[in-house]
Amino acid sequence: MKDHADLIVTDPKAQIGNWQDRFPSKQPLQIEIGIGKGQFIVEMARQHPELNFIGIEIQESVIAVALRKVVESELTNVQLVETDGADVAELFAEGEISQLYLNFSDPWPKTRHEKRRLTSPGFLKSYITILKDNGLIQFKTDNRLLFEYSLTSFNNFGLTFDEVWLDLHQSTKNDENVETEYEEKFSKKGPIYELVAHLAV
Repeated sequence: MKDHADLIVTDPKAQIGNWQDRFPSKQPLQIEIGIGKGQFIVEMARQHPELNFIGIEIQESVIAVALRKVVESELTNVQLVETDGADVAELFAEGEISQLYLNFSDPWPKTRHEKRRLTSPGFLKSYITILKDNGLIQFKTDNRLLFEYSLTSFNNFGLTFDEVWLDLHQSTKNDENVETEYEEKFSKKGPIYELVAHLAV
């Protein structure tokens, strides 16, 4: 089993352009911003050994739980970073990432907090910088207002929609859907919304 030093990246800015060196194999690199307790990223890594995953989480208490899951899974294609997702453009080189996941981000419902939403224009600009040409952004939420805001934000930014689901768990895609802890707990209270988009080049 890998030790913790192999799994937690303590100097992420030093890895810019060289993230693949932290993995046994050079494979398409995907990131999840806000991994929570790690259920989603660990299961994605288990199902997709042909991909490398980096999980970003700012809360020390929950990333510790995620780390335990990664250690117990003995997966070699997952790395964790304890930092703010707002710094993502400073952590990766241009075009270094093939896909980015935003799962159940804080909705920041007040208008004055719009810039803090992970689907706001400022964040989208950062994502597009680090994504490869036609790289995907996948966003899931149970918050209808945040979903509607994100649809508008993505569209105004010039992103092309690949998928839009107004009730993911009742869709044809649900069979391949990997749930987060939050999703598993709250999906019974209402629909889960998802969109997948890219910047056409």
